[in-house]
Amino acid sequence: MATKAGQPVAFMGTEKGSLEMLFIASAERGKGLGKQLLERAERDEKVERVTVNEQNPQAIGFYEHMGFSVYKRTDLDEQGNPYPLLYMCR
Repeated sequence: MATKAGQPVAFMGTEKGSLEMLFIASAERGKGLGKQLLERAERDEKVERVTVNEQNPQAIGFYEHMGFSVYKRTDLDEQGNPYPLLYMCR
């Protein structure tokens, strides 16, 4: 987790080779934090896949920019809620 003045500005969560969440505070976007966290996850956590809410075009664009593409889509999230998920890999 990255912090600024004691406040979290970025964090991520991984599980079994998948990046399950990546958050960057809006004021900190465009400064390379997402790229740094993703590269760290790939290096240290052996992340090869990402899961992203289909209703988050900014995140989808970021992952596509980083070389990921969709290999699977679901209509529901993993808790059964109506939030379509995209599963992406390189």
